[in-house]
Amino acid sequence: MKKSENDLRQSIRQLGIDSGFDIVRFTTADAFTRDEAAALKRIRDGHMDGYSWYTEERVHRANRPQALLEGAQSVISLALSYNTGEPHQPAAQPRSDIRGDIHGDIHGDIHSDIHGDIRGKIARYAWGDDYHDVIKKRLREFASKLPETIGRPVKTRIFVDDGPMNDRAAAARAGIGWFGKNTNILTQSHGSWVFLAQVITDILLEPDTPLKKTCGQCSLCIPACPTGAIVAPYVIDNKRCISYLTIELRGAIPRELRPLVGDWIFGCDICQDVCPVNRKAIGSLEPAFRQRHDFAAPALIPLLELDQSAFSARFRRSPIKRAKRIGLQRNVCVALGNIGDPIAVPALAKALLHDSSLVRQHAAWALGRIGGGEASDALHNALEEEADPEVIAEIRLTLDEMEAS
Repeated sequence: MKKSENDLRQSIRQLGIDSGFDIVRFTTADAFTRDEAAALKRIRDGHMDGYSWYTEERVHRANRPQALLEGAQSVISLALSYNTGEPHQPAAQPRSDIRGDIHGDIHGDIHSDIHGDIRGKIARYAWGDDYHDVIKKRLREFASKLPETIGRPVKTRIFVDDGPMNDRAAAARAGIGWFGKNTNILTQSHGSWVFLAQVITDILLEPDTPLKKTCGQCSLCIPACPTGAIVAPYVIDNKRCISYLTIELRGAIPRELRPLVGDWIFGCDICQDVCPVNRKAIGSLEPAFRQRHDFAAPALIPLLELDQSAFSARFRRSPIKRAKRIGLQRNVCVALGNIGDPIAVPALAKALLHDSSLVRQHAAWALGRIGGGEASDALHNALEEEADPEVIAEIRLTLDEMEAS
């Protein structure tokens, strides 16, 4: 007996829940016209600089589901929470000699514990296993069972963040959530702590209604961003976003932004932490996203000492591997400089001999932030041996700043 439209929708929704997703909604395969126009404007305004792959051609494809799957009729939009509810590791009160000028009220305590075990922060989504691997496995299982669920062969194409598909546009139109002023999708039940996934299919499904909720007058996320990356409601300047600076950027973090990065070494949660919608967000029971080791607030100095083999082993199943070893150690230098604890000086002095000029450059900056005779001596010694012109320039500028302060 052929299922009614309501029964079909409910069966597919239940299949999504059984496959491990928290929210399942439907929308048409029509183009996301408004979202395409907004994305093109961001590119033309320079707000996507740094993402060489984010081209106008890609935007056109990402906002046209029917161009991504021949015969597409619907998009099944799914969300999975990663809010495991585990806090950053506790630490003792900050020492009086630690710098307090880097938005401590937003970043949380900049800290080292009584043993000098200086810790940084990692964005919540990266505390556990790589979500691409977890969700793709779920999506394949979900898609493979669709033919049995509806009683005929089904065409599908799946997406999890890393393909040419506008996940947030689909989620918003399907009623998963609404766009927050920080550009995240905010759900009524799980807040913005969700991963989004899409299945484009040739199944014709009655679409769900988009939510009418908005952020209203709330704009807490905008002033909370220490780098000023949210340049207007719903608009982020990619070049200033801490997540971009600590993950996607392969070169030097601009000097004027380094103090504002605080103790974040991979990603950033500030605009989500201050969002009122997240105060009552339902937690996630997904074991794959629970904190691994000390991933929420890792000890920084040991990270600075990892070789490539140790880095690969430690972050093999983690999204943190996206930053690469050199990128992560660059970030660690910046965090240590911002925390300002002199106990990091020997490790940073050693980093002046690192095999990467990028790490040496940021280690020099960090030593200048911490200051003191030991840091100054390390910089002068490094200047005598350094051959890379960019590192030499960084060391000289840092020494000039130290002498002037």
